[in-house]
Amino acid sequence: MCLSVGSRHMQFRHLFVLALALIAVGPLPARAGDAPAAKDVATIDDCLRKQGKEGSSEAEGLACLMTVAKPCIGSDDRDRRAIDCLNREQLVWDKIINDSYKLIMNALEPDQQAKLREMQRSWIHTRDLTCNFWYDYFQGTMAYPMSANCNNRETARRAIFLRIFVADIAERQK
Repeated sequence: MCLSVGSRHMQFRHLFVLALALIAVGPLPARAGDAPAAKDVATIDDCLRKQGKEGSSEAEGLACLMTVAKPCIGSDDRDRRAIDCLNREQLVWDKIINDSYKLIMNALEPDQQAKLREMQRSWIHTRDLTCNFWYDYFQGTMAYPMSANCNNRETARRAIFLRIFVADIAERQK
């Protein structure tokens, strides 16, 4: 099939516009399943260690919330930057959840494993409903960073909660 010069020019123009749009959007935000940066993992791990015995209390662990996102955002509090930084920190908390979940699952009996699985699925559903409500309530551009902040906070809380069980398992194995 032979394309006319005008047709080729239009295809090039469409590709050029698409390329410009992708450049303007910038890097895609971190997604669940992406691996967190090693330095971000180290930052939160160090903070959690400084808070006392691993898994000692939820309140102590929450002191580590925003240890990656806040310096990343800095004084540049534009919505896109804040969302990217919050998503970056959330990757670390997701990693802690996944690592803790695997460890806990390996230590449980089959009936307890089923309950843990159900509990986690319920938590994911509740987190999503909760954080999506920020968007539904506020709408507009303000809703995006508020929703990202909610996802980061709720994921951190869950990671800290699961670490309590990890610490107990480690203590029982001594």
